[in-house]
Amino acid sequence: MSESLKENTPKVEKTAKAQKLVGVKGMNDILPPDSARWEWLEGQVRALMARYAYRNVRLPIVEPTALFVRGLGEVTDIVEKEMYSFEDRLNGEQLTLRPEGTAGLVRSVVEHNLLYEGGKRLYYMGPMFRHERPQRGRYRQFHQIGAEVLGFGGAEVDAELILLANDLWKVLGLKDVRLELNSLGQPSERQAHRAALIAHLEKHSDVLDEEAKRRLHTNPLRILDTKNPAMQAWWSLLPVCSTFWVMPLWPTSTRSRRFWTPMACPTASTRVWCVAWTTTTSRCSSSSPPAWAHKAPLRRWSV
Repeated sequence: MSESLKENTPKVEKTAKAQKLVGVKGMNDILPPDSARWEWLEGQVRALMARYAYRNVRLPIVEPTALFVRGLGEVTDIVEKEMYSFEDRLNGEQLTLRPEGTAGLVRSVVEHNLLYEGGKRLYYMGPMFRHERPQRGRYRQFHQIGAEVLGFGGAEVDAELILLANDLWKVLGLKDVRLELNSLGQPSERQAHRAALIAHLEKHSDVLDEEAKRRLHTNPLRILDTKNPAMQAWWSLLPVCSTFWVMPLWPTSTRSRRFWTPMACPTASTRVWCVAWTTTTSRCSSSSPPAWAHKAPLRRWSV
C-alpha cells in the first residue's frame, strides 16, 4: 500500500467488546422439550374448566398501579416490596406488571359490566411478576392459574371450587395431596382479634423493630411474617384468632348438607368442617369477599 493511501485511510479505534445480551435474571425461557409439558398442562386445564362451564378471560399483563394498591392493601409486602412498578414516559401514568390475577379480573368484570345478565364463572392463566431477588423455585416471573366465581353465593360455590381443584390434581396425576384452608373468622371476630393483637404488641414495643412499629396500627398481622429472631422468640404468646371465634362458619342448611359433612377434622378445631372426598380430607372455612369486590360475592382458588 502506498504511503499516500495509508495516510488517507481512517484509523479504526479499538472499542470494548459488545456486552452479551441475556434474559433478565429470574425470568426464564421455556424451551423444548419443557415447552411441550407446559402445552399439555394448559390443555388439561382448559378441558377441565370447560367441563365445569368456566370461561376463559385474557387479562392485560400491565395494569394501573392503583388497582393493586387499592385491592391488595397499601401496607402489604406485595405493594411495598414486590411490585414491578414504573411511570409511563408517554403520559406519566403509574403502571405495574401484574403480581396476581384476581384484582385485574374483578376490574375487568366491573368495567365491562359482565354481571348484568347474571353470575359468571371465569378462569385465567398466565405470567405474573414479583420484584425481588430470585430464589430457587421462586422467580421474578412465575405462572398462575386461577378460577373465580362472581355473582353467586352460598356454600355450594365454595364446594364447587374445592372440588374443581381436586379434579385438577387427579387430571395431573398428583397423589397424597392435602388441602387446608384457613380462616381469620367473621368481620367482628377479626376486629376483636386485631384489637387484642395490637394491645399485646404495644406492651412489648421494645422488642419490635422499625418495620413492625410502622405496621402496628395499619396491618398488624403482617408483623407475624417477620424474619427477626428476637421477635419470633415470643410469637407463641400472641393472641390466636381462633380464640375469638363465636360460631361455625359453614351453614348446615339442607341445601348445603349434600356438599359438606359436619364432622370435625382430627387435626382441626370444632370450628372447621370437612369436605367428603375419597382422596383427600380438607379443612375448610369461608371468608368474606375483598372490599373492592363489593358488587357481588366472589369465590376463588389459584395454583
